[in-house]
Amino acid sequence: ILTQEELSNIQSMNNDFTKAKMALGDLELQKYNLLKTVELLKNDFAKHEMDLIAKYGKDSVINVQTGEVTKKEE
Repeated sequence: ILTQEELSNIQSMNNDFTKAKMALGDLELQKYNLLKTVELLKNDFAKHEMDLIAKYGKDSVINVQTGEVTKKEE
């Protein structure tokens, strides 16, 4: 039979291992949610981009700081 110190030590290590696995699971869920958010943002951006192309033309360049629209220089 294990001594009390040995038992405490192995229980502590087992608890730490379980906590680390749980933390990894939480990180994976956060990663999944962020990837989903990025995908939604990309789709939304593409839709707005198509709307702007329809309005300002395929050769337009938009300054995202100022909102100025210019024609692409060749």
